[in-house]
Amino acid sequence: MAARGHVQDPNDRRLRPIYDYLDNGNNKMAIQQADKLLKKHKDLHCAKVLKAIGFQRTGKQDEAFSLAQEVTSLEPTDDNSLQALTILFREMHRPELVTKLYEVAVKKVPLSEEYHSHLFMAYARIGEYKKMQQVQLYYMILERLGKYQEALEVIKGPLGEKLTSELQSRESKCMMLYRRLQRWPECNALARKLLLNNPDDWQFFLAYFDSLFHLMDQSWAPPEKGEHCSEGEVHHTVADVTQFVEERIANEDGKDAHSLRGPYLARLEFMQRLRERCLPGERQLGEPLDLMVQFFVKFGDKPCCVTDLNIYLHLLGTEQHKQLAERLSGAAPRGPGCLAFPDDAKVLQRHLCTCQLSRALGLHHSMDATAKQRLANELKSHYRHGLKFGKNTLKTELQFSDMYCLMAAHVYIDLWTESGDEKMACQSLGLLQEGLSNSPSNAQFKLLLLLLYCRLGAFEPVAELYASLDAKHVQHDTIGFLLTRYSQSLGHFAAASQACNSSLRFFHSNQKDTSEYIIQAYKYGAFEKIPEFIALRNRLNQSLHFAQVRTERILLDLFVEADIVSSLEESVKAMCLSAEEDDIPWDSMRDNRDLTVFTCWDPKERKLSEEHRQHSLEEERAWLRWRSLTLRLLTLVAAMGRRSLPPDAENGVADKTSMLRGLLAQLSQTLQISMQLSEKGVQYPFLGPPPSRLAAALSCGSCQCQAAALQLSLHVHELGTIGLDDSLELQTQICNVFKSLAVQLQEMLNKCAGDQLDIKDGKLKIKPTLLENLVFFVETVCVVLWVASYCTKVLRPLKSILQKKKKKKKDIGAAQPAVVCGFQELTASLQDVLAQALGHIKVQEVGIMALKMADLSLEGSTEEESSFTRAAMDKLQSSHLHSLQEVTELLRKRADTLKNLKI
Repeated sequence: MAARGHVQDPNDRRLRPIYDYLDNGNNKMAIQQADKLLKKHKDLHCAKVLKAIGFQRTGKQDEAFSLAQEVTSLEPTDDNSLQALTILFREMHRPELVTKLYEVAVKKVPLSEEYHSHLFMAYARIGEYKKMQQVQLYYMILERLGKYQEALEVIKGPLGEKLTSELQSRESKCMMLYRRLQRWPECNALARKLLLNNPDDWQFFLAYFDSLFHLMDQSWAPPEKGEHCSEGEVHHTVADVTQFVEERIANEDGKDAHSLRGPYLARLEFMQRLRERCLPGERQLGEPLDLMVQFFVKFGDKPCCVTDLNIYLHLLGTEQHKQLAERLSGAAPRGPGCLAFPDDAKVLQRHLCTCQLSRALGLHHSMDATAKQRLANELKSHYRHGLKFGKNTLKTELQFSDMYCLMAAHVYIDLWTESGDEKMACQSLGLLQEGLSNSPSNAQFKLLLLLLYCRLGAFEPVAELYASLDAKHVQHDTIGFLLTRYSQSLGHFAAASQACNSSLRFFHSNQKDTSEYIIQAYKYGAFEKIPEFIALRNRLNQSLHFAQVRTERILLDLFVEADIVSSLEESVKAMCLSAEEDDIPWDSMRDNRDLTVFTCWDPKERKLSEEHRQHSLEEERAWLRWRSLTLRLLTLVAAMGRRSLPPDAENGVADKTSMLRGLLAQLSQTLQISMQLSEKGVQYPFLGPPPSRLAAALSCGSCQCQAAALQLSLHVHELGTIGLDDSLELQTQICNVFKSLAVQLQEMLNKCAGDQLDIKDGKLKIKPTLLENLVFFVETVCVVLWVASYCTKVLRPLKSILQKKKKKKKDIGAAQPAVVCGFQELTASLQDVLAQALGHIKVQEVGIMALKMADLSLEGSTEEESSFTRAAMDKLQSSHLHSLQEVTELLRKRADTLKNLKI
């Protein structure tokens, strides 16, 4: 607070001691000093505010707020009071009061630039975008208001140069406005002019083609006299555009070196668009096969050649796929030897490009298993040969031949997914580990390793791999799902907690950071960045991943701690959870996952489709809704069990009953929707989104069992309301649920039977679904035990009342109520199933510890390859063992809490 800048107010000297006390944390002395000063100067508003700050910091929030309101009502305009109130309101976490403060100040002192600046910053902190527009000028305001014509006049006028500083920014803005205004002649003419100077700017080619087809749709014709439009000549026919594109290509062909790719790709793009519209003129551009070979000859030694041509491979007929691969192979220089190893990095890149395009054409996938094995070996040989070109590369740089290694790993994955032979997955792991030893910074190696380990049920190596990716800022949102999806489901609860915390730290800092970005952008005149920062903040606040990790982190804490470290009621209270509030933005939720983060050369029919994306989002939303409702219901159960309500709290009981019924109805509806989604049986590509936990949770019976347990809480709640007398039917219903829960848990445990990891006859067998089922079993046991704990809180007083009645009637030998007997049977069944689970896990632990990876048959692999593969297998073994140990520890703690569930 001391760094307030130079203030020429005579009262500053009087206020200085109070500031010093506050800065030093001596809040009581600050209050006393303020009182002394106010006795002499009753109208010194700032002293009152500083006194309020002292109150706030000593825990007297009501007194602080009262003083603040008193000063605010006087509508101060002095700098001391305004700054002090700003500090106070921020400490109160009431930033909206700062805006009201400066709104009044601006009205009273309209010429104060400083107050306008503070008002803008206050709006920025609370996200008042519309009001921020009031203090911004020129182009951005007009554009945001949809006044494109006025914005265009500003850009094209004398102010235009001052408002735009980036290269060709003015022309780009004009182009954008022409498109918004649907002024296609101007858009076309401007794009044509810009392409004359920069034929490699792809956005201008796209605008050029778009505008042509809009003009054709409108049957536009140029005027008989004068210019076509204000921007000059318009190309409004296919012939005009064909000629223009060919001229650009001719210019590039005439260069001795460094030809630009844009014109050559533009020809293919134009051909694609003509074909889509069934328009004549495609033949004038040439044959797609010939054009692609021509492009490869010119640019095949550049890594971008593959991604450039991949977009247009569909222009070829199926019978031309092999032709293209053969012609590209013929156009690539070959080295000596049977495998024709390249003799320099550029030749290597051309051969690599041929291999990548062959895979994209589906030629790899059409091979039989033997041919694929041979292909994988050839790719590995090319990879190892190519390492000699990168002997002097830094650790942060990639090897020239890395993509051979990655493609060979993909071929092994093909063999694994088609045959189910885990040996192929192991070889893929070993090869990627070898690749990573030569290119420690290769993100694609790390990502694919991460995915493979997770699919094989091993999370332990994943945390280190993800950390080494060094994800920055928004990447925590776009690729964070790769980490958080598997951490908890594979039984690594401690690592799951760390993964969620890492993501949440980023999201929680987003609000503060983006507010500061907005303020800095305003301060330095970068107005156009402000909407981008606001959009970023909204995108992250509405993120699916944010909602998921927030919900999963809370549930994880409850699974691990509730009724172990502290009671469920205390845990819920400490987390400030509310059953009434659902703060997930369902209607505006954004799926920010980068589902194309993996390098993939598969043909279109094997790639991720829009239908896959949509189904994945629906599954993730359904799973999130299920988990969110489960959490809210557990919160409500904890609230109902916290303490018995007084007799006059009928409204509270009715409210809780109504809320419980409502949430259970939503849970039932979500269960139905989830089952319908699961029944579709959609299979995602291996490199697509990870399968949601939803299908597995339904398959093993976890959702159904948890739903039954939570429904039981309503029946028990009703029993607590009406008592044991005249409730035989309800007691019978509750007893039936008790029996059903025991049966369902036993069935869930039966689905965990089998060996997760085993080696038989030198072959590795991995069943990660058994581990996921075991984790679902543990989670479900937690939910059942929490509901059972609530049952004890309801049944104990009811049993006590009944015993008192029996004593009065001297009917001590009467039978126990059915519900009490049923509950005792449930706890006995739970003890039995938990003992079985712990016994099963012990057998698994012993079996996994006894495995010797040296027994794994790696026939056909070199000694070096085998060492990498066995190292990867050791990580698999260690991770599975670690998972079982964490699950065992949690189950033992739950078994201990079960002993206390007595009525």
